[in-house]
Amino acid sequence: MASRRTVAWIAVAAGAAAAVLLIIMVRHWRPHWSVIQGAVIRSESDPRKRQPIAGAEVTASYGSSSVSAESDTSGFFRIAIPGTVLPGQTVELTFQHPGYNFLELPVTIRIRSSLRELIVAAMSPTAGNLPENESSKETVVSNIRVRYTVNSDHQENVGSEAKTFEVVNQGNLPCRRQSPCSPNGLWKASRGSIQIDAGTGNEFRDARATCIAGPCPFTRIDASGLAQGGRVITVTALDWSDTATFLVQAEVFRTSIISEVRISYPVVFGGGFSFTVPPTAEGTSLMAELGGIEVVSPLGPDLDLSWATCAVRKGISAINFAYQCELKQGYGFSSPADLKVPDRP
Repeated sequence: MASRRTVAWIAVAAGAAAAVLLIIMVRHWRPHWSVIQGAVIRSESDPRKRQPIAGAEVTASYGSSSVSAESDTSGFFRIAIPGTVLPGQTVELTFQHPGYNFLELPVTIRIRSSLRELIVAAMSPTAGNLPENESSKETVVSNIRVRYTVNSDHQENVGSEAKTFEVVNQGNLPCRRQSPCSPNGLWKASRGSIQIDAGTGNEFRDARATCIAGPCPFTRIDASGLAQGGRVITVTALDWSDTATFLVQAEVFRTSIISEVRISYPVVFGGGFSFTVPPTAEGTSLMAELGGIEVVSPLGPDLDLSWATCAVRKGISAINFAYQCELKQGYGFSSPADLKVPDRP
């Protein structure tokens, strides 16, 4: 009987301790899962047309608290809810952007999943932002191309260099430990070297050296000064017989910067189109036929053209820049034939 009473008291004590612990945890809880993140995209039935929406105002409201953020060029947003939000409670998200209908989205905070949960807010365009009927198109846009330049190093062979030098020595003289000596230490030797300068802005490539006259079998060349090339190269030779002559040759290259014009073609979906350019691209422009007239539109800092509005963001792999453009009202693609990429030559 006593043991049952003891077990019962232990159970009561454990329950009370758990309750106290829960109260303390709730009071001092600062949940990291009250961070809400996601993406704002255009609501379309075709997944290829669900383009990111930049500059959307995102507001999170909980009780009397609210905090706002703005989606970036990729549509991403992140909001940290102030104060304590208990699991099971709901945070109201609202999304606003000119040209799109107001969107409300409730988010329930969960203990384990809310931080990892990615919110995707699909905003439907307003009537004025919907694609126009083909009959209302004022100007047909076709044959869009992207033009940009890429600077690169150009290596040009501007000539070659050939020099000879001699190492004067007398053969068959004992070394007697007076450096330099032959590799086996028996014979007196001499060293000689030559240094060649390619000149300002030039560098040597494929440098080589060899013995061309005299007792070449009794010579040795130190070519370590040739291995890296560069503007200046050095060759040293050791001779432990009679005088020998050496030849040094190398190709001379000059490095210059050249600009290469490149043309690429965007991918078109609905009333918009997307394309990427390398991070080294300069002078990016759009070329297109507007109503049959060829125009070239440089993409300036504001990315606002007379016939399209573009946004740019850095690619996920960080090796390119992604552009997304929307045609303005009064412009449109008349038929799939207008979107076809021309055959390459």
